[in-house]
Amino acid sequence: MRRVFLIRHGAAFGDGGRRYLGRTDLPMSAAGIAEIDALAAAFADVGPFDAIWCSDLVRARRSAEILAVRHSTPIRVEPRLREIDMGAWEGLDHAAVAAADPDAWAARGRDILGFRAPGGESFADVRTRVLAVWETIEEHFGEASIAVVGHAGAHRLLVCHVLGMPPENLFRLAKTTGHVDLLEGRRGDWRLRLFDAGPDAVAEWGRDAGRRDGERAGDEASARGPGASVEGR
Repeated sequence: MRRVFLIRHGAAFGDGGRRYLGRTDLPMSAAGIAEIDALAAAFADVGPFDAIWCSDLVRARRSAEILAVRHSTPIRVEPRLREIDMGAWEGLDHAAVAAADPDAWAARGRDILGFRAPGGESFADVRTRVLAVWETIEEHFGEASIAVVGHAGAHRLLVCHVLGMPPENLFRLAKTTGHVDLLEGRRGDWRLRLFDAGPDAVAEWGRDAGRRDGERAGDEASARGPGASVEGR
């Protein structure tokens, strides 16, 4: 069974208020680094990732580097995983945008998937590029354990896709910095095992999963019988 861990980067500098910060390439704050350090420790009981994919924005790349240290896991930097480009609205306060351009603000509320800020992307654009990456992961990574380190908007759209939810509902899904969604399964048949889980929940799941995996391996060995060869499984 394949496992894909969708990990949101740690908190970034200047990301504490209600501002549009999509493609803006903010570094992680000290608090954000601490969030990912705690998550990396929690993954100790989960086992190594076979690969880590990440957005090319620095807050995601740095998060991936921290998660990769323990097992020297290879990192693939993928620009298509970056957060939405909010164009002329990047860095602006939500209330300021609503006051300066109430018609555009209202249009975004009516069409959250299709609306584009001036010079920016729509969430439909983001969905197209993120799902192209997801197709590659589904096609080429067998029974692997993969981490995808990225951003709230992109991961919301991905979870909507694999669960068959309308993408317009993306903001019904919580996304906390330094938290994890876990998808288990295989192409076209996924289950959400963890949602917006912090380090404690990840560590607890890892201990339980390790026990279950050990029991499963024991059952398989018993089914083969004494002296059975392990080759050819």
